[in-house]
Amino acid sequence: MSSNQGLQQSIQQLTNQQVATFDFLPNGNLAERLITLVLTGVPAALPPSVASPFASCIRQLTDLDTKNTKVVVFGGGTGLSNIIGGDSRRLNWPQNPFAGIKQIFPDCHCIVCITDDGGSTGELLKDLPLVALGDLRHVLLAAIQQCRLIKAFALDTDTAYDLVAALHALFNYRFITRPVDEGQLLKDTGADIHVIPDRLLAYLKNLISSLFTDSRLNVTLDRPQCLGNLLIAAAIYRQVDPVSDSLALAASYQVIRTATIRGLAELCLALGMQANAVLPCTTTNAQLQVRYTNGVQVTGEHKSSHCRRGYPVDRVLVEFFREPFVQPEVIDLIQQADILIFAPGSLYTSIIPIMQAPGLVDAVRANSRALKLLVANIWVQQGETDVARDAPDRKFHVSDLIHAYHRNIPGGVDKLFSHVITLDLGDIPGSVLQRYAIEDKAPIYLDRKKVRALGFGTIAVPVFSRDQLERRRIIQHDPAALTASIKVLYGLWSTGLIKQKESSGTLPRILPWSDTVHPGHSLPCLRYDAIVGHCRYLSVEQLSQASRFDQRLEGQEKNRLMSRVIEIIWNHPDILIEHLQYIRGICMVDPLSWKRCQQWDNVFSFYDPRDMRIKIRRDQTTDRKRFEMAFLVALGQSLLGNYARDKKLDVIRNNGEIIGRLFCLNIREVERLDCFFDYPTLTTYLELARMCASEKKKGLYTRVINGDEGFTPPGLLFGLCYAWYLDNRFAANIEYKMSIMKNEMGDLIPEQARIFDRRRRLIDFFREHVFHHQADRDR
Repeated sequence: MSSNQGLQQSIQQLTNQQVATFDFLPNGNLAERLITLVLTGVPAALPPSVASPFASCIRQLTDLDTKNTKVVVFGGGTGLSNIIGGDSRRLNWPQNPFAGIKQIFPDCHCIVCITDDGGSTGELLKDLPLVALGDLRHVLLAAIQQCRLIKAFALDTDTAYDLVAALHALFNYRFITRPVDEGQLLKDTGADIHVIPDRLLAYLKNLISSLFTDSRLNVTLDRPQCLGNLLIAAAIYRQVDPVSDSLALAASYQVIRTATIRGLAELCLALGMQANAVLPCTTTNAQLQVRYTNGVQVTGEHKSSHCRRGYPVDRVLVEFFREPFVQPEVIDLIQQADILIFAPGSLYTSIIPIMQAPGLVDAVRANSRALKLLVANIWVQQGETDVARDAPDRKFHVSDLIHAYHRNIPGGVDKLFSHVITLDLGDIPGSVLQRYAIEDKAPIYLDRKKVRALGFGTIAVPVFSRDQLERRRIIQHDPAALTASIKVLYGLWSTGLIKQKESSGTLPRILPWSDTVHPGHSLPCLRYDAIVGHCRYLSVEQLSQASRFDQRLEGQEKNRLMSRVIEIIWNHPDILIEHLQYIRGICMVDPLSWKRCQQWDNVFSFYDPRDMRIKIRRDQTTDRKRFEMAFLVALGQSLLGNYARDKKLDVIRNNGEIIGRLFCLNIREVERLDCFFDYPTLTTYLELARMCASEKKKGLYTRVINGDEGFTPPGLLFGLCYAWYLDNRFAANIEYKMSIMKNEMGDLIPEQARIFDRRRRLIDFFREHVFHHQADRDR
């Protein structure tokens, strides 16, 4: 009798009796009861006649042979690494580095998201035409297996732990100032290099040496970096012709994608791992775009995960910088997998970008043999799962998680997973949940009936770390408990006791996408090079009361200011290089010399089309955020160029009494217009700014201002909307105006609907005409 048949008979004996033995266990479905039994053991109060069958069942489940079971796990950095082998960035990770899926399923492989652009990963993207390496590094370290280390380097258990501790120090070491030399860099990591086997140490030293000797990599040392990212980059650059610089490699995408796979494989083998243990979901550079329900679209994973728009996410797009390519190695692993797992992590920045790599989602669906599992997040994540798209007023539920995946994955979630593993909140002390609530953290609730109605099985089990709960009073996934749960589910799947459901229940049909998003932006390293190249030729001047003329700034003061400007532009990927074409310089104006009228606002910056310079009051530079806001407002205004031929404000009188004012704007003729927009687009904006076109005189626009009402001229409004679109913290008055879009529209006050429509069209204008994002795509 096979082990699967024996397990099947044991479970049937426990369930087929007149009084089922399982009735002695807490409520739950078959899988939940068996997993809880394996995780917590046989209840102590049970009589031997009842406890014995349970003990036998536990032995059969834990003794299942999984050494040849092929497992593929999809995810981003933290969530994926945590369930594979623990969060490898934690200081205490080397104390228990061999837990998780890799320990029970040694033939496991990780498919990693590559849209990260924050921290040291973002710094690396400034110089190298590579996919994001931060999450790859994070997972690579977590995926190192004890059995393979021992075999590859003839180690014992203790020396394997020592080696992992040294690798942990190397791969996680960060620096903010340029290292002196390779020897000092290696010393600064604090790694005990004496425990690293000679062959591996020579390889790592060679990679570190190339950081200093290879001119393409040497420039990266001038920025804050994580050494692990640089080691992966060095391994990739070993695979390409040393005479090809990074700009040439950016154009030779076939060369760089092949080098990426070969370099990762070489590094994996050097660490005693399988060559394909960790792979990127695609070798094509890509960046994330998030569109909110108010129509604003934000580019960049780091920016989208840190902004607080206050609106639910409507959809997620991945912008590929060229025709996306998924490596055949990735497709082969998916096709051969016995278990496919979607790891927990950031909803919109881990799983969804992976599944948008063309061909990958089809490969998952085509594998009908595999057990397919979604591991749900435990906690709500600010900016992503704090507001449900279809019910913004309530907390986020597991069904919302599924709906979000369904809406943003080509073809929806049909046949992607059959069961959802969630944390059983009943096992968490109420006092702990209360403490999280005080910190404004809430769990993602399991709405079991809705999830079942969608066509998925639910597995609510205690997969949290009891050690972390006892020591630190925090709740997070326990790699060992989650892996044990997956093993039980695989045993049940193999015996036919749980099955894939045939339909997706009540989910709407989502068609496969016929296209992918192609670049409106340059490759990050090319974009950064263009930003620096443009800013290099900007003049920087200051105007003080003591001098009648602008004084040109040079040296360190100019360099500091331009460094800030470059970082501002870089940190907002939606700023197009074309947005910089109307700027010739920046002038810092002493407060005593500031002559701009502040009748309508307290914005201390503007764009002067006469000399094509951004003017900023000097005291705005003392605070980084205020300077950023001032610069962005003026940069936005610059897109209008010289659109205004003249403007004036006339007083309106009635019987000698002033009852208002009339703002008059004459825009330039088409042939003399020099701005970012063509004439029809410019006039569209002016209408959205509530300027009335004259029926008699072409180019004349007016606006009546009643009494003492405030007024935002169209140029200033454009600058404020530009800054607000990029970061809604920068223009509180625009945020207030746009807040009407959070309200439900009624039919009692038609003007409310008109205002709502005008706000929506203004956002659409900025998204499509200013930042050149694609219009809505049917799904």
